[in-house]
Amino acid sequence: MKKNFAAHILLVCSALLGMSLSVGASAAAPKAAESCTACHGADGNSTDANVPSIASYSEEYLERSLTKYQKKERPCVESEYLSGSKKGTKTNMCKVASELSAADITQIGAYFVAQPFVRTAQTTDPELVKKGKSVYKLKCYTCHSEDGGFPGDHAGILAGQKMTYIKQQIKYFKDGTRVAPKKMLPKLEALSEGEVEAVIHYFGSIQ
Repeated sequence: MKKNFAAHILLVCSALLGMSLSVGASAAAPKAAESCTACHGADGNSTDANVPSIASYSEEYLERSLTKYQKKERPCVESEYLSGSKKGTKTNMCKVASELSAADITQIGAYFVAQPFVRTAQTTDPELVKKGKSVYKLKCYTCHSEDGGFPGDHAGILAGQKMTYIKQQIKYFKDGTRVAPKKMLPKLEALSEGEVEAVIHYFGSIQ
């Protein structure tokens, strides 16, 4: 009886292990996302300070962003593939997006939204973090809730995001290189350089 019970448990465990391996295998990035993972990481968590992590980004936000790149409504900054078969080859986000179909974008969104976002450990100034938290509560909370970490805001993820990337995007918003949302622009223009730096440190400090 004990032998039969043990054999049954072993069979169940083997089946569960097989299921978990099957799930893991099916979670691989779709072919449409190859250009994405080459820079943003296999699971959407970038290891490069200039490249944002896009894991857990909402499907709506990713679709909107890629569509804007297709229309060249976001900066087409030249960069290089960081890994993969095209490593070292120059490209830009507008070119990458232009090669995607609507179905590709849907697959990409479905894949990355399912990946856990890993917050980047960064060096921050405690005084700026404290000041930045106050700025966040007054100016940013409405559209970037939960300390900028809620994907459902459809505004990317700022909590634990790469500080270099956030700083660059704010610059683009302020100088008009990237069109800012109507609600965001007046709030951003009202911030001093010191307040901008402080809120960047606040987002960078969140773990």
